[in-house]
Formats: sequence, C-alpha cells, structure tokens
Amino acid sequence: MAETLGLRERKKRQTRSLISDVASGLFIQRGFDNVTVAEVAEAAGVSAKTVFNYFPRKEDLFLDRFPEAVELVTRAVRERGEGEGPLAALRRLFFRMLKEGHPLGGIAPEYQVFWQVILDSPALRARAREMLEEFEGMLAALIAEAAGTDPAEPAPRLAAALVVAAYRTVYVTSVGRIRAGDPGEEVLAAHVALLDHALQAVERAVPDF
Repeated sequence: MAETLGLRERKKRQTRSLISDVASGLFIQRGFDNVTVAEVAEAAGVSAKTVFNYFPRKEDLFLDRFPEAVELVTRAVRERGEGEGPLAALRRLFFRMLKEGHPLGGIAPEYQVFWQVILDSPALRARAREMLEEFEGMLAALIAEAAGTDPAEPAPRLAAALVVAAYRTVYVTSVGRIRAGDPGEEVLAAHVALLDHALQAVERAVPDF
C-alpha cells in the first residue's frame, strides 16, 4: 500500500509539473492574459477540470511554487535546532537558498522573463499580493507555535509582517537593479549584505523570537 501511494504521489507531482511547465511556456510566449485555461489543458493533454484540480486559480499556474515556499518555511521553523529561534531558522533558510541559487530565493538575470510576465499582468500582480498576505498569516501562526503563544496576539503577527516586509523590500530592490542592467555578481553581493542588515533589524525589533 505504501508503495502504491508513493507511485500515486509521484504521478500526481509529475502531472502538476507538466501542467505548470506547459502553462508557463505559453504565458511567456503570449502573455498571461492572452492564454486561457482551456488552451493550457489542450497543450498539456489533460482536461480543464484536471487543471483546476491541481491549480484552483489560473494565476496559480504561473505562481506555482507558493506551496513549496510554505513547505520550506514550515520545515525550517519546526525542524530548527535546539535553542534556535524561528527568526534564526528563517535566516539560515534564506541564505541557504541564496547560496544554492534556489528559484524561490535566487537573484539572477535569467529570471527577468518570469518577472516581466508578472509585471505585465494586473491579475498576476494582484494574486502575488494575496499570496504575500496568506504567507504572512501562515508565518505568524508558525512563529506563535514556536513561541507557545496565541497566534492572535500582536507580537507574532508583527514578527511575521516584519520578516515578509524585509525580505520583499530587499528582493524587489535587487530585481530592480537586475532589470536596470547592473552586473549580476554585484547585485547578488549587495543583496546578501542588504538582506543580512534587514534581518538583523527585524531581530532587534522583535527579540523574543
């Protein structure tokens, strides 16, 4: 049974990846707003219902790594070392992702096409803002859980909001520099320094976490 479930899960992940890859290719070629879910389904060789089974909203076809971001952050906080606070665990995760060039945390010129598709679509920009709000709420709950406090309390919510604001500000700054043509290595070095500075500021603002 375990082996069967494993095979099923792998097949589901392969199907999800196929749909997302096909959709992303079409969005990059023609623009997000010019491609329908039906066209994605036809190109991927599945039904529109299957597409929506994996991606409840069209925007999620392109912003498909959000569940992975939630999983990475959740594991980093819950599986942190003994005596390590949730903010320290997040810091370690963020810098590991940068070092590895992970798509969710990397700053590189090759991501410009991805950024441009988002910038060109009001629907994608709106969904990205919603995802940030959802992520902030999830992070607040994780921080409260780690601290043994009520997630409705303002302290964990403030900590989560500051982390998200710090990370987003640094990332957007670096993306702007890349799009302006600044050398990638220089941007990455500045990104690391600025992210470190921003996270230190967050840790000073909410030392209890």
